[in-house]
Amino acid sequence: MRMTRLLLPPLIVLSLLAAACDDDGSKDGAPAPSVTTPAGAPPQIREEDGLTVVEIAQKLAPSIVRVQTETATLDFLGRTVPSQGVGTGVIIDDDGHIVTNNHVVTVGDGSRPADRITVTLANQRTARGTIVGRDQATDLAVIKIDADGVTAASWGEPAELQVGQGVVAIGFALGLEGDPSVTRGVISAKNRTIQEQPYTIPDAIQTDAGINPGNSGGPLVNARGEIIGINTAIARGAQNIGFAISVGLVRPTVEALIRDGKVQRAYLGVGTVDVTDAVARAFSLPVDFGVAVTMVAEGSPADAAGLTVNDVIVNIGGEDIRNNGEFLAILARHRPGDDVTIEYYRGNERRSAPAALAERPDA
Repeated sequence: MRMTRLLLPPLIVLSLLAAACDDDGSKDGAPAPSVTTPAGAPPQIREEDGLTVVEIAQKLAPSIVRVQTETATLDFLGRTVPSQGVGTGVIIDDDGHIVTNNHVVTVGDGSRPADRITVTLANQRTARGTIVGRDQATDLAVIKIDADGVTAASWGEPAELQVGQGVVAIGFALGLEGDPSVTRGVISAKNRTIQEQPYTIPDAIQTDAGINPGNSGGPLVNARGEIIGINTAIARGAQNIGFAISVGLVRPTVEALIRDGKVQRAYLGVGTVDVTDAVARAFSLPVDFGVAVTMVAEGSPADAAGLTVNDVIVNIGGEDIRNNGEFLAILARHRPGDDVTIEYYRGNERRSAPAALAERPDA
């Protein structure tokens, strides 16, 4: 499945929209974002003690920011070519830290930061944004602004996410001028894995809430207006299939970026493929879940633990593994130096081995 990232290129030549550089809204008296809902459908997603879409929009409005980037590159004649981009961010603390996508604040393959980042708050104030840290692998970044009186959004709990629950996506869809757009939908699926070079994002949330270019870095929120994901991609050629990075991955990644400026990701040193029913039958494997080892790096923790090609890993550190997405998510929750027990099948025999996770060689 091909994915499309949601950063809006600067100049889209369509008569009905203009690339917006100077949005606004504020902590006090901030206008609520516009709400997109099917004709005749009441804007309600009340779940237990949840809020209506209107109430969610009003609650989140002061925390949503427009992130505009400016970059200068050289063309093949050596001439300077300026470019811009528009994305979304969400304020997460009183210190002015903002979560967004890595591809919002970078250019090209996501490795080069933009030359200038301008953040527009809900009250139309603008501030210079500086990058605190970026994690290219998960397409997450944290930027910071120096501004008083900011309003932080709150985090949701990943354990509470359920397929079918109502969600709201907020962001500057298509870079339209004015307040951010709000769309509603449900969690269509959980535990999706987005693999689109250079990104590998496990445990992603699939939603049918409308997200579009410009929504990149904006929050997906639950019925209480809490962040449960960061919108990052849509499926090309499909309808109503968008993806958000789950709060279960976002929050520890963001905390690491604020604390260390980078993510020290645990490394096992194996190549893996999903074990499916078809794979299990074709290779006479003892289980139809887990990840099969296709490569073991010499001198890696996996090598030291005695893992070999064709072993099937089914548990790490007490957490079961059904697929490669869960395998990557578990490693993302661990840090270099952690000691874990790996449970795996070799032939029909279930084995276990201790392993000391390391730091990724390319970190």
